[in-house]
Amino acid sequence: MEFDWVDMIMFRNFLYAIIGVSVGVFSAVLTYKLVNRTTKFDIPKELEKGNLAVGVVVGGIFIMIGLIVGLIIGMSLN
Repeated sequence: MEFDWVDMIMFRNFLYAIIGVSVGVFSAVLTYKLVNRTTKFDIPKELEKGNLAVGVVVGGIFIMIGLIVGLIIGMSLN
């Protein structure tokens, strides 16, 4: 078939996106656990109490997930 290279490029981009999302989620979970271990308080307990500062930190971790995933998917499609 004359367009076999198109299928390989699409497969490679799909593979890059899947790997990028996996690395992004793994790094976000690792960051969350690292922050939870290095601080003197427990993040889930503080969130239950309604601690706004801890909520902002956890929100920043989730924003980081979105940025990493978006950038990696966007770069893999170019």
